[in-house]
Amino acid sequence: MEYLSHSETETEAAGQALAAKLRPGDVVAYRGDLGAGKTAFTRGLARGLGCHGRVTSPTFTIVNEYEGPTPLFHFDLYRLGGEEELWDIGWEDYLARNGVCAVEWSEIAPGALPENTVYVTLRRRPGAEEEREILVEGVEGR
Repeated sequence: MEYLSHSETETEAAGQALAAKLRPGDVVAYRGDLGAGKTAFTRGLARGLGCHGRVTSPTFTIVNEYEGPTPLFHFDLYRLGGEEELWDIGWEDYLARNGVCAVEWSEIAPGALPENTVYVTLRRRPGAEEEREILVEGVEGR
């Protein structure tokens, strides 16, 4: 799936569209630079999963949890030193809770991601501050 977003609202809509294809237990791993729209995408993902609460970046808390029919666990690995620290905070427990795990800065712990991880790449288009290219891999055939 590929999207071209012209606004934060469109980025959220892309996240909501992906939510319709996800199942409990799925992991969504984000790739993208700072300010690429990962948190906006996650707001749409939460809405699409029926989660409640204000979605914010978990940069300092490492993980935010949002309750809903399918809970969302929103991770930000930016401040982690590597995979070992992710395991130390209970990664396997989150994977077992039958929610969706959305992981910002997933490049920090690639070996912790399951084989069926859905990858979302967000990048700004050169010369167009508000435009984002969004590529979703791993949901084909669902």
